[in-house]
Amino acid sequence: MTHYLSVLGLGFGDCGKGRFVDALCRQTGAHTVVRFNGGAQAGHNVVLDDGRHHTFSQFTAGSFDPQVHSVLSQAVVVHPSALLVEAQVLAGQGVAVPLQRLWIDARCRVTTPYHQAAGRLREWARGAQAHGTCGVGVGETVAQSLRDPAAALRYGDLRSRTVALEKLETLRTALCVQLEPWLASAGPQDAAAAQEVAVLRDPALGARWLRQIGPCLAVVPAAAPGTLARRLARPGTVLFEGAQGMLLDEWQGFHPHTTWSSVGTAAVERVLDELALGGERRHFGALRTYPTRHGAGPFPTHDPALDGLLPEPHNTAHGWQGRFRRGHPDAVLLDYALRTVGPLDGLLVSHLDALEALPGGLRWCTGYREPDAPAPLRRLPTAEAPDLAHQQALTARLARAVPCYDPCPVAGVGDWRERLRTVTALPVRWGSYGPRSGAVRRLDARTPDFPDP
Repeated sequence: MTHYLSVLGLGFGDCGKGRFVDALCRQTGAHTVVRFNGGAQAGHNVVLDDGRHHTFSQFTAGSFDPQVHSVLSQAVVVHPSALLVEAQVLAGQGVAVPLQRLWIDARCRVTTPYHQAAGRLREWARGAQAHGTCGVGVGETVAQSLRDPAAALRYGDLRSRTVALEKLETLRTALCVQLEPWLASAGPQDAAAAQEVAVLRDPALGARWLRQIGPCLAVVPAAAPGTLARRLARPGTVLFEGAQGMLLDEWQGFHPHTTWSSVGTAAVERVLDELALGGERRHFGALRTYPTRHGAGPFPTHDPALDGLLPEPHNTAHGWQGRFRRGHPDAVLLDYALRTVGPLDGLLVSHLDALEALPGGLRWCTGYREPDAPAPLRRLPTAEAPDLAHQQALTARLARAVPCYDPCPVAGVGDWRERLRTVTALPVRWGSYGPRSGAVRRLDARTPDFPDP
């Protein structure tokens, strides 16, 4: 029998999905981990007990286990040149032949240097209205595929140099037309923008890029759906590793500060149903004891004082996303995530050690005060169907919201769990008390949720 387990983020990302996937691989003897959304912008940290650390981007967070294979399913946006870099880094960390344990769906869309350059130029153009891009081109790749599906470059297209070159030039030409104002105005005074403009103006770059990614194509051939189905149908355990979190979901997150992919249980079920896979299916929501946000967008309980009290060695304020913010536990956003993610079988909670390090240092948000509203807002409304106008209106409300805090601060882990029960009856199955693999432990031993290896 095959067991399918998913780990899905319930926040704005950075909730510990990597450490839980790593731990569950070892606990269940999983043979495969599937990435089913997102792209190279995902960053999932795993710190082994021997001190080795890697921020997994496209390889899955189970890759330190030599028995685990990684699958990038259809909706994942693949960045081949970044894959080669990550494979080299993993090899330096003692991971043997990582590319030989990677499977990529032939239908995956491919991020190119042209996508990356265009995405960065658009973000610069937004100025103060920046969306919060990671700067690797994932959103641009998805957007271009929606504008012209037939012209989208797929991983399977890379098998034919002629097809790939034709699509690359079509893409470059289309982006040059769309971004003509930037191409005309960027000058030497803006060296970073000028560098991205030079990428779009270079018709020969596509051929050089294809040569660069040749080693990836040679080792990781494009996989047909049937090939992936046979891999995922093998008896044992398959983990699905979510990227980002529900509060960044393309249809449920707070537009436009969102990702270009679906994060919840329905996205996992689509992969399994499309490949006609049976077996037991269980979904688990991952969250921190306190929320965080990396990049632009509303964050009602953000408290600058916490930024200096809660260390974050693997999330910095450098790079495209901007600053990394910490906030107080927010029952309103957690309730919203739980109502939009889909049916869950339990929770996985990271950073429990923060509650022990800051007894009384965190406050519990029970609602928001809004201008001219007679009563606090306790529950965010959800849309009956995908509606970006609705989501943008929620963004505006969150930007104006003032948190209402319980007068008593959170006294520790036990107190935090009691307050969590006012939001959800879901049990907390596993928790982590630090960044290392050994810090992940089962919290509810009464019900064995996961199959033994």
